[in-house]
Amino acid sequence: MAEKGSEIPERILVVKLADMGDLLTAIPALRALRESFSQARIDALVTPHSAPILEGSPLVDEVLTFEKHQYDSLISTAKPSSLWSLMRLWRSLRSRNYDWLFILHHLTTRWGTLKYAGLALSTGAGERIGLDNGRGWFLTQRVKDLGFGGRHEVEYWLEVVGLVGAKTENLNLPVSEGAVEKAQALLRGSGRWRENKPLVAIHPGSGEHSLARRWPPDRFAQVADALIERYGSQVALLGGPDEAELAQYVASLMHYEAIDLGGKTSIPVLAALLRLSRLFVGNDSGVMHVASAVGTPVVAIFGPSNPLAWGPWGPSHEVVQIDLECSPCIYRGFQLGRLEGCENPECINQVRSEMVLAAAERLLRG
Repeated sequence: MAEKGSEIPERILVVKLADMGDLLTAIPALRALRESFSQARIDALVTPHSAPILEGSPLVDEVLTFEKHQYDSLISTAKPSSLWSLMRLWRSLRSRNYDWLFILHHLTTRWGTLKYAGLALSTGAGERIGLDNGRGWFLTQRVKDLGFGGRHEVEYWLEVVGLVGAKTENLNLPVSEGAVEKAQALLRGSGRWRENKPLVAIHPGSGEHSLARRWPPDRFAQVADALIERYGSQVALLGGPDEAELAQYVASLMHYEAIDLGGKTSIPVLAALLRLSRLFVGNDSGVMHVASAVGTPVVAIFGPSNPLAWGPWGPSHEVVQIDLECSPCIYRGFQLGRLEGCENPECINQVRSEMVLAAAERLLRG
């Protein structure tokens, strides 16, 4: 039941124009809305890149996409093609007659705030709900923004939907049986998969957002070899299409054979593959968030980014990081920070293979 607002909504729009990892932090909030307002139509406005996360999901009725990067500056926004796309979006959203609108974003910059304000007001939604750091004048219901890391991102978005009474006890990402079957077929096709051996998924990449988050490839190879030797594990190396060469490079540094799946998985199959894994080891990335979202134990390596905001969510996870005064330098407080880190990233370089291996062993034993 809604705690504020005069009526139960018929139509809800959730806005999360972000990459895969960020969208995954909103999955529990989407589930809370679905479970609390099962009769309402729930749409999600996301980026084309992250949209496959919600492909076939029971949490939403329709996934709408919008390329937000086309509007990163006033100059790019003023292009005729951009303005035409923007007008079509506004008309489409207005015609859907949404009752409630949720903006699951921090209002970090003035330009970003202006964009979200324009989007929110253009929908005509009577209730506009989100985080407020002093810039949320266009919102009708607000949760105080304590800055990046003041709450975990999952907690922020649960608190935002909680303003209307939405709650859930189930925080995991749904995985279809069809995706599991495709993941198993992919593993069998490698010729190296043994169902009686624990599968450890390793992701040496970090996506395109910030390469500064990447731990050195040779250390991933060391951890992979140790897990195979000590626990009889089999290792699957993962990565997006642009990380296939990185996965191959890590495999070439290993003494034992790995299942190289770099660039070979869609997002639904990736989620299923991680569900089949006993453990995930990787950098702060969207793939790490997928592993966490499907309930797989995670060893997450953090350097310049903020684990208090984007660490793995839930039990059976460990974050490995070096406690430095300058860390984190990405998304700290109310600032974006240094998205590409610094010239001498000690926060990531000082993380030793033994530290990551020890964390992995604790989770495997548990």
